[in-house]
Parts: sequence; C-alpha cells; structure tokens
Amino acid sequence: MRNLSLKQLQAVAAVARLGTMTRAAQELNVTSAALYARIRQLEEEAGLLLFDRTPTGLKPTDAGREMLWAIDSINTVLETCADRLEILKGGSGGRVAMGVVSTAKYFAPGIISGFLAGHPAVEINLAVGNRSHMVETLRNYEIDFAIMGRPPRDFAIEAELFGPHPIVLIAAPSHPFAGRSGLTRADLAQESFLVREEGSGTRTVFEEFMNGIMIKRARLGIDAGSNETIKQAVMAGLGIALISAHTVAAELASARLVLLDVQGLPIRRDWYAVRRADKVLGPAAAAFWDYVVKDGGRWLPQSALAPCVSPVTAEFEA
Repeated sequence: MRNLSLKQLQAVAAVARLGTMTRAAQELNVTSAALYARIRQLEEEAGLLLFDRTPTGLKPTDAGREMLWAIDSINTVLETCADRLEILKGGSGGRVAMGVVSTAKYFAPGIISGFLAGHPAVEINLAVGNRSHMVETLRNYEIDFAIMGRPPRDFAIEAELFGPHPIVLIAAPSHPFAGRSGLTRADLAQESFLVREEGSGTRTVFEEFMNGIMIKRARLGIDAGSNETIKQAVMAGLGIALISAHTVAAELASARLVLLDVQGLPIRRDWYAVRRADKVLGPAAAAFWDYVVKDGGRWLPQSALAPCVSPVTAEFEA
C-alpha cells in the first residue's frame, strides 16, 4: 500500500457513505469510471475486495472497514496538525530548543518556569554544557538560542545582555583567610585552587585573573569538571575556587561557604541570550527569546557582593 493516495482514500470514504459509485463520483466531481479505477487499484494492491454489492447499495467488506478505520485515523492526525499549526501561528504553543552553560543551570529553570506560566502549551528542550559545547551547538543549528557569557566571535550571531554575572572567590568558613580584608593575588599564591575543566568560561576567567602568579592545584584526584564538585570540595577544605556567584548563593546564605575579600574581586561579567544571526526563530522560540531578554534578569540569584570591578575584566568569556 505504499502508493496509497489521499484521492483514493477520499474515494473509499465517499462510496462507503453514499452507497453508490455514481453518487460518490458526483460528490468528488470525477467520472464514475475514474472513481471505479481508484477503488479497483486499491483492491488490487490489497488483494481484497473493499465493497460488497447488496440490494441496498455498496457495503464495506472487512477489508473496507479496515480502510475506513485508517481513513478516520488519518483525518484525526490531519485535524490535530491543523490545530497545532494554528497554535504555532499565535506563539502560544510549539517547541523550543534552548542551551545554557553549566553555570546558568542554577537559574535557567526559574526563567523557564516564568515563561511557561504565560505559555503553558510550549515545550522546552534544555541542553546544558560548558561554553565550548554551547558554542558548537549554536554553530551547528542544534538549538534555537543559548544563555552564556560573552558571545562567540567566529561566526555571525545576535546577542542581548540581560543581567550581570559576578565571579567570586570562595572558601570554607574555617579557612585562615576567612574574614580578612584587602587580600592580594600574591597572597593566594600558596593556596590550593580547584578549577574548572578546559573549555569552561570560568576557567578562562581564572587564568586571566591569576596571570603571572604561580598557583598550586588542589590535591584532588578527580576531574573537577562541575560547579557542584568544586563547591563540595571547597566546603570540605580541599582548596579555594574562583566561581560564579550565581552558583553559590544558597551556600553563602547558609554560611556553608564564605567569600574571600581579594583586590580586584568580584569580577564583573554579564549574561547574554545568544543565537545565530541567520537562525529564524519560530513564534514560540521568538516569544521565549523576548522573555529572556526582558525578564531573565529578575531570575538571577541575589547575593550581597561588593561592587564589581572595571569593565576590562568583563571581557572574559563565560
């Protein structure tokens, strides 16, 4: 039945409803011979008769009733498709593929929740990864847009800033530097640092900030490739870490971590919504993009921080 056409299905449905070839042909505005040819071709492909001739007209056989069931199913699917297309036109439904750098996963669910409150029919597919991964997903058209720090510069993009992103230095409350003020980068030279993996924006910021200062790596025999691993290790007293303030708001509030007062910190960065310049957003994705740009900032975690430093350090990548 690979050559089945909608015209053939319409012919079967009309004959079953009207009971004669003549009346069905008139309704479909074709000749009786053409209609008969359509039905006959279907019967030959199926190897079964679709209609029995009775005194009261043509009646579907078991095979004909199976065909009618298929027709009803197809009509239902087409009606559903038409309804969904109407929803898409209005932006109230549809699917959005969104990517976020791993640091943004601490507030991205809040943004999604806020958007879905006004667009409950939209489905969000969320991808999380480090900056390098998010750049590649954008480059390869795998997502509609991403949330990250400074946008990539090696292909055409559109970016909108929607909120600040401070980078801080954290330690366990029992650390000797806890409570001290005016620390310098040189004071940190003998400290054990926990750092993110290559490709992470936070790793780039760390390397820029500590440029020229010899550091020690923490004696931690695992790949500290996630913010959660780093936070737990710092709380356990295994080292200190430069990290996004938005990933440690809860731990700072509960005094499980403390901020170290170091000259030049916190570092000011920013959050951006980023998409390819040639990416055409559907209505749902366009509505979500607008929401992130206009309202994304209010979902950022709040913490009591000193003023961020000069815009020079804002050039570091996320």
